[in-house]
Amino acid sequence: MAEPLDRDRPDLAVWIRAWLAARSAARGLPAPVDDAGGYRVDVHAPDEVRRWVFPRVGPTVTALAQGLAQPRHFIKACAPPDQLLAALPPAWRIALPGYFMLGPGRAPQALLVPGYRCERRVEAGLSEVRILTEAGELAASGHAAETAGVFIYDRIITEPAHQRRGLGRLLMRELGACRIEARSPELLVATAAGRALYEALGWTVISLFSTAFLPDLPAG
Repeated sequence: MAEPLDRDRPDLAVWIRAWLAARSAARGLPAPVDDAGGYRVDVHAPDEVRRWVFPRVGPTVTALAQGLAQPRHFIKACAPPDQLLAALPPAWRIALPGYFMLGPGRAPQALLVPGYRCERRVEAGLSEVRILTEAGELAASGHAAETAGVFIYDRIITEPAHQRRGLGRLLMRELGACRIEARSPELLVATAAGRALYEALGWTVISLFSTAFLPDLPAG
């Protein structure tokens, strides 16, 4: 495993590539490659063909977007939404912003919630935690990956019927317990709703994380 990145000396370009590499591992996707001044992942999924992730917005983002015409290609950047949109041709749209976040380096305090049980699976640096009801219904789930000197959290989900019961905090604690290298920075990209949970657990925002896409063309 790579030497942990220094959480006290953040390098956004290095951290975003390390996060993307670990995310790709967590999702079974190809490793990112350097492209157009950012990092490209060839997803080849029905809802996403390819994505580029940039640590900042610059002329290479504009040049890349000008050469793309098909939907299901995504450009993401550590930048405010209006800054990313201003660098793109008129056809591009912006999704709701996310937040690139750094963990506090310590496990959250959480107790097992009555009526629920945890299942944990760890294999080759990849972790999955599922929280189930006593009847076996899935209430919450999440994934993590430890690679490239970081530990990242991914697809953290609490089902609507089980929200506001402390399961999100419990899920983060159980996933964090899978981390082998305690010095590795903990990273994730949060939605606006998720940001509130993570900040309550001591996480901090490193950067806004914006997504641009070409909308699907109408049929006919």
